[in-house]
Amino acid sequence: MTPTQRANFQRLLRPRHIAFIGGRDATIAVREARRRGFAGQMWAVNPKRADLDGVPCVPTIADLPQVPDAVYLAIPAGGVVAALRELAALGVGGVVCFSAGFKETGDAAGEQALIEATGDMALIGPNCYGLINYIDNTALWSFEHGGWSPGYGAAIITQSGMFSSDITMSQRSLPLAYMVSAGNQAVLGQEDYLDIFADDPAVRAIGLHIEGLQDIPRFERTALRALSKGIPVVALKTGSSAIGSALTVSHTGSLSGSSELYEALFARTGVISVSNPSQFLETLKFLCAVGAPKGPRVAGFTCSGGGATMLADYAEKIGLTFPPVDPAQEPALTALLPDIATVSNPLDYTTPIWGQSEYTYPVFAKAIAAVNADVAVLVQDYPAAGLDASKGYYQQDAAAFGRAAKEKGLPAAICATLPENMDVETRQFLIAGGLAPMQGIHEALTAIGQAAAWAQTRAHIADAGPAPLHTAVQVGALEMLTEDRGKSWLASKGVVVPKGRVACVDEIAHVATDIGFPVALKMMSPFLAHKTEAGAVALNLSDAGAVSAALAQMQTDVFAYNPKAIADQFLIEAMSSPPLAELIVTLRSDPQFGAALVLGSGGVLVELVGDAVTLLLPSTPDDIEKALRNLRVARLLEGFRGRAKADLPKIAAQIHTLCQAYLQERASIAEIEINPLFVYAGHICAVDALLHRVVAS
Repeated sequence: MTPTQRANFQRLLRPRHIAFIGGRDATIAVREARRRGFAGQMWAVNPKRADLDGVPCVPTIADLPQVPDAVYLAIPAGGVVAALRELAALGVGGVVCFSAGFKETGDAAGEQALIEATGDMALIGPNCYGLINYIDNTALWSFEHGGWSPGYGAAIITQSGMFSSDITMSQRSLPLAYMVSAGNQAVLGQEDYLDIFADDPAVRAIGLHIEGLQDIPRFERTALRALSKGIPVVALKTGSSAIGSALTVSHTGSLSGSSELYEALFARTGVISVSNPSQFLETLKFLCAVGAPKGPRVAGFTCSGGGATMLADYAEKIGLTFPPVDPAQEPALTALLPDIATVSNPLDYTTPIWGQSEYTYPVFAKAIAAVNADVAVLVQDYPAAGLDASKGYYQQDAAAFGRAAKEKGLPAAICATLPENMDVETRQFLIAGGLAPMQGIHEALTAIGQAAAWAQTRAHIADAGPAPLHTAVQVGALEMLTEDRGKSWLASKGVVVPKGRVACVDEIAHVATDIGFPVALKMMSPFLAHKTEAGAVALNLSDAGAVSAALAQMQTDVFAYNPKAIADQFLIEAMSSPPLAELIVTLRSDPQFGAALVLGSGGVLVELVGDAVTLLLPSTPDDIEKALRNLRVARLLEGFRGRAKADLPKIAAQIHTLCQAYLQERASIAEIEINPLFVYAGHICAVDALLHRVVAS
């Protein structure tokens, strides 16, 4: 985004005047501007109508009385480019282009012409719902909309127009600052909006609905900038597909597709990733209402034993903790509670004192002081309309709870067990009181956990932010290296490989004896990417007779598998001693994301187990160690059942060295897959390897 475009976006966001160009759809936009409370000047352009919902029409753009700050454009696609050229020549600030019929219909040339015609104007769309400014009460919007703002809130950017409309209609009371339906993102993309809204003082969090990103390195930069400024970013990524790559023979496509690469990007930049629309809204609401807690320790309160159990059960699953009550504080807390109550965290303070703030406030205050918590939660399900005679009692407890949490400086939430059990009046009452009105125990605790993780990630990245992502490398024709050649490359980069030699049929027995039994025998052929399924591997051969028998069987099996795969070259290797664990380690380059590392449980169960973590490169040894610890196989590396422990920092450093070697040579080495990689206490060994090299043109 150029400085001129940035300035023009501010004109579009806070226009003094808006021109509506079109017919029926433009009329709807006029009504939505009024609904939002737009108080500036409005003009309309339509050669066949006298007015658009009372706004007088002029026949052409040239007849507008002034140059508008903002334009809502809803005309047939065939006239859009010419209209944009005329608007740009006038000096219009920005355009919401509702018109469709460009890239989404296959007209890439038409969209390119649209981009060129836009010039320095800020353009949202085409094929979008538009823009709502809840702070200054302006709208260039294509559909009836709702939503509210207490003067601050979330800036939300969606790639789906209907989803953005759905959000404005949601019964969640999410504080909103801005809503952008981005459409085709021909001129302005999500990276631009993220960059702009991170600087807006009214924005407390940014929500992104992402179908796909156009510029991964720029997204990384802007997301990290938002993180540095303390603006949480919450992403709902929809749509997934296999990794975009010419390679299909490795395991990695099943372990790390585009969704895993997006998750790696989000983890790298501190973006909170959510899996469904409700969690998207609840997480944004929590962050906007009370901010992120410093850690995962919760002080929980209910007026029901069942509610306390629900809190504790789900929190345990997602890594939140309820610290125990300080024993020294327990007598004083016991004295404040009814006899039927039991001191605990979560605390069921029981119904005898329910709704009486003179009793509940001291309980909340003492309990919060008695546990070492980062955040406080009170479960309350409010009565339905018409059954609200007791509502005041709920509100008294909520106010007492909020006061106690505020005095201790803790972010605090009121959580309804069932999402629908909190009405709009209550939600806005709670937000006005500095509390987050959360709907659903799972949604509330997940939001709290992710917000706490965001705060910790921010602190970690502030100490040592990631190095910029490498740009993607264009990969042409590829050649698969036989295992012996691949291992030769690995050995040259310092990776330990088993002792071995290549031999023809007549030399195998002599070489095996020279290496020392037991040995492994493998046929070397460019047609054998996965030798096990072809019968091209024999293990634990204990003598020359076993080698001879294995060779004969292997030739038979490989010929049956693929006659073209038969070769007269064999790799004979010393059998490696049993490891602590087997990993798969893959390095490859994605056309969008650049270089990526996949770590997972290795061996023959790779795809069945699906235990894998993806990291974008460059990554640090600490990043790799953390990824290893997040694998299920990590239990084997940490001394399972009295076995030796792996030196994980040392193992991570060795894998990092391999990553650095790959980054230096990825213009010629397209992919490395090591499976299995044997992990020992202090080193790694590449027992099997599959490398693809770029063929020189």
